[in-house]
Amino acid sequence: MRKKVVAGNWKMNKSLEEANLLLSEFNSIKKSDNTEIIICMPYPYLFLETPSFVKKGAQNVSEHLRGAYTGEVSAEMLKSMRVEYCIVGHSERRKYFKECDDALYAKVTRLIENEITPIFCIGELLEEREEKKHFHVIKKQMDVLFNLSKDDFKKIMIAYEPVWAIGTGKTASNEEAEEIHHYIRILIEEKYEKATADEILILYGGSCSALNADGLFSMPNIDGGLIGGASLQGADFKAIISAAH
Repeated sequence: MRKKVVAGNWKMNKSLEEANLLLSEFNSIKKSDNTEIIICMPYPYLFLETPSFVKKGAQNVSEHLRGAYTGEVSAEMLKSMRVEYCIVGHSERRKYFKECDDALYAKVTRLIENEITPIFCIGELLEEREEKKHFHVIKKQMDVLFNLSKDDFKKIMIAYEPVWAIGTGKTASNEEAEEIHHYIRILIEEKYEKATADEILILYGGSCSALNADGLFSMPNIDGGLIGGASLQGADFKAIISAAH
């Protein structure tokens, strides 16, 4: 049985004082053995101590190994700070920073080389869904990863985040989300094998909240969530973690 994962993405939020206060609230979390909890913080906060059962994640990484890249942060640096997970290809990075497929593949590769698990984000725009192009979009985005060997592919997580549901309050229905998660597994099985498809963790993101997490997480192909706004509120995040048990 695949474990459940609840990963919080703080994005560019919280002062240092607020970040420390929020982390202190997580000490009271009741975690099951089958649930992984991750907090993806802004770079300056990666030095903060988290409860032992909360894993550290970053929100981005450079595609370069090292060198004269002012402002960039390498996978090697993240590893030295005991970061275990890193988001790659979030729709906000694709949109605002024009991240291309080659750069995303390089980032995934750098992370795997440093034993950090990439959380690779995919998802369609509203107009792409309305035009019924969402399956094509998901396949194209997944193709970026299919240059990996089977062994390396097993070292990643996928996060399906319909762009039209991120920060909008709109959420894919349980059935809409499950349909895409199931389709992702079909693509993986076609490229590798069923055992690999069954093993990969696929998270849902996009206005996942304490109100809808139960239903989403009950779907057979949804293995938890990549949580945005709700991860900034201690009570809401704890409720989502409870739904994952």
